Amino acid sequence: MKTSIKLILVTLLLTGSLSAQQSDYARYVVNVLASDSLFGRGYVNDGDKKAASFIRDQFIEFGLQPVGDSYFQNFSIPVNTFPDSIFLSIDGQDFKVGQEFHVLPGSSTLEGEFKILFVEQDEIFNPSILQRKIAESAGKILVLDEYPDSLLTPEKRTRLNQIQQFLTRHPNNPAAGTILLISEKLTWYGTQFEDAVSSFQLRKELFDPESEKVSIKLNNEFIEDYQTQNVLGLIEGSNPDSVIVLMAHYDHFGMMGQAIFPGANDNASGVAMLLSLAQHYSDHQPKHSIIFAAFGAEELGLIGSKYFVDNPPINLSAIQFILNFDISGTGGDGIQVVNGSVYRSEFDHLVDLNRQNGLLPDVRIRGAACNSDHCNFDRINIPGFYMYTLGGIRAYHDVNDRAETLPLTEFDDYFRLMTLFIDSIE
Repeated sequence: MKTSIKLILVTLLLTGSLSAQQSDYARYVVNVLASDSLFGRGYVNDGDKKAASFIRDQFIEFGLQPVGDSYFQNFSIPVNTFPDSIFLSIDGQDFKVGQEFHVLPGSSTLEGEFKILFVEQDEIFNPSILQRKIAESAGKILVLDEYPDSLLTPEKRTRLNQIQQFLTRHPNNPAAGTILLISEKLTWYGTQFEDAVSSFQLRKELFDPESEKVSIKLNNEFIEDYQTQNVLGLIEGSNPDSVIVLMAHYDHFGMMGQAIFPGANDNASGVAMLLSLAQHYSDHQPKHSIIFAAFGAEELGLIGSKYFVDNPPINLSAIQFILNFDISGTGGDGIQVVNGSVYRSEFDHLVDLNRQNGLLPDVRIRGAACNSDHCNFDRINIPGFYMYTLGGIRAYHDVNDRAETLPLTEFDDYFRLMTLFIDSIE
């Protein structure tokens, strides 16, 4: 692995510019992290550990030092997983997991053939009919129709959420399982919990309301104490007591049975930015020391970054600024900067650097939002930005977020802007 990286870098140095070097190296990183051999960087087949080992090896290749005694900062999490093949068939029609249906992440084991009880759209908000059908659903699979979003009042939306939560999670639901019909894109997420119910989302156009039977094979494995890790590396600056933290989460959702969620844009691309900057500063000593943090378990609730903040390997008061890279693989419409309005002078400076150097199409401002790992630094008042690219592909939290369709549209200019901004931090 190290030899191939050296050949890539030597070739690029001889034949291309700095920007070409970065985009080609970024493509290499995305291809590795989003490959099937890493199993979606989740908690089946040690996907997270394989990804962490790759990142550590890159840190070593670039001469980064461990933060403390190891490149790994270990911690444990509970997680619900689906390591075995998943099967769903209605009246003899088999559906493709990950593409035509999803398993809700907290689902428990369910196997067998079941009768279907269908709750139609106009029955959802009829209490007497809904209660009767739920009561009749014992030993059956209850299929809940989709209710048009355009017809949902705030009160109906709240009520629908309550109904769906009961049917998909509550132990008092008498049904053997629940299928929710949806017409929007299938989107998955992870969970630290195991529900009492087995639940699915199925694309509405695939369901025949006259369907009678469904066959299901679903096995979950709930792991109460799964050992995972952050990956941390250090480049010492000319002012070693002052620190900048650059971060990107490397975890994704792993596998839903035989379906792999590659996570190319979210967030192999952010790790590619992190590693590109590590490569750059290994040859260009920064003013501040830089910690490069690849956080684990972000998708399960920002857990890795919380562990870092709660168990700091450095004096947190030394941190001058943080930059959190997520979804860095497009950029045709520029970047969004969370906390831009919170740290307005730094944001304005970023905009000026972009304009003066003719880099990204746009640098958009946004306020505070607790939607990624920066949030754990926000809560202890460490300043910083969370940034993600805009435009391009729409694949997100699904099986289509693949390396081969990720354009890396503005990666070179984004990288250049980040080096200019990092070098300007006082």
